[in-house]
Amino acid sequence: MKTIDKYLLISLAALLLAGCREKVIDERPVKPEQEDDKYIYTKYQNPVIRNNCADPSVFDDRERSGYFYAYSTQNGTSGDANCVYLPVYKSTDMVNWELVGNAFGGMERPQWISGTRIWAPDIEYIDGRYVLYFALGHWENPALSACAVAVSDSPEGPFTWENVKEINPLANEHGMLVDYASQGVSNAIDANIIRDQKTGELYLFWGSFGSNSGVWAIQLTDDGLAVAPGAQKTYICYEMEGTYVHYKNGYYYCFGSMGSCCAGKNSTYHIVVARSQNILGPYVGKDGKYMNTKSSAFNNTNNWIMSNPENLYYAGTGHNSEIITDDAGKDWMCYHAYWQGNNYDGRCMNMDEVLWGDGWPYFKTGHPSEGKVSGPSWLKAESKSGSITIDNDNAKPLLETGDPCSCRNTWDYSPKESNEFNFYDIKLYE
Repeated sequence: MKTIDKYLLISLAALLLAGCREKVIDERPVKPEQEDDKYIYTKYQNPVIRNNCADPSVFDDRERSGYFYAYSTQNGTSGDANCVYLPVYKSTDMVNWELVGNAFGGMERPQWISGTRIWAPDIEYIDGRYVLYFALGHWENPALSACAVAVSDSPEGPFTWENVKEINPLANEHGMLVDYASQGVSNAIDANIIRDQKTGELYLFWGSFGSNSGVWAIQLTDDGLAVAPGAQKTYICYEMEGTYVHYKNGYYYCFGSMGSCCAGKNSTYHIVVARSQNILGPYVGKDGKYMNTKSSAFNNTNNWIMSNPENLYYAGTGHNSEIITDDAGKDWMCYHAYWQGNNYDGRCMNMDEVLWGDGWPYFKTGHPSEGKVSGPSWLKAESKSGSITIDNDNAKPLLETGDPCSCRNTWDYSPKESNEFNFYDIKLYE
């Protein structure tokens, strides 16, 4: 699971009426009457990435690199000189994005299954390394598809799959995690990784539409590089893909996409959600219908949270990324959509605020926002507080100061004007 460090959480809640039908508890932070000067307030207009950025996965790496990163499905035709096999973007505010390049470096890509393309990545930071999950998707023969893993010391890559087995002897050759041969699940694509908040165990969710498919989950080794010994897969959902699981207030929320993904203006892709108190389910929709029922009963508008607007300014709204919480406590989700503004040429990346009511996530209109709207809020550098730790590897006392009563190895700080710090009368060792 991607753990997001929050510098500030606003935990007040307000009551409001949602429409005319029912009273719901709105769990959003209360908006201040005037802007707080400790924040940088952003404005944006969808799409936030206006070229093809299908199946986006957004990763908060501010703690280490200071950036957010977005990873997406292959952009271009394999073998073409302009193809970016696994695009990587970076941003400081989730509004303005810069293309970094191919996660595998240059024109590199995994080719151990012929005829496949790189689809639907996800990423974690585990044991001091960046672990990138991706699918080798085969459109014509889904049984040839597989989910695999690669590693790097940098979120920008290059990621390599060739040394995964050296890191973990339980790993498969080429970093392959699941395929039809190993798990009996066809269309093994759309990997999502989440850690069980109750047990600490790491799980892979994967799968899609089609015969012998569906969405499944299986436990991985703690380093995320192999299926755990003896692990058995668990059935999660029928006829869904683009799975993402989010934990909040005792519930696991399973988001996914249903409908047609890739038909331009005619795409019917939409985001659904169900929840469970157990990471492996069963997941139940807001209408009480179970996600793992092998029928279309779950796929009804009661369980939809994002779909095409009537004017089709956007179409095929789906395959959401993780929820990112800004410094003011607001939640944001990115997802892809075809956009009328570029004549539906490729799936662009949109972003909208996730609201919460009665324990369920929703979007303001249930459709992508149009026009310029308020975006995420980020603390200014001088407003961020935290701590400074000085370690001493010598056997002498850790720290000695001019005032022995205040001898500590960690100082809390809340700088006002700059990020410069001065220490006086400190003796680190003799």
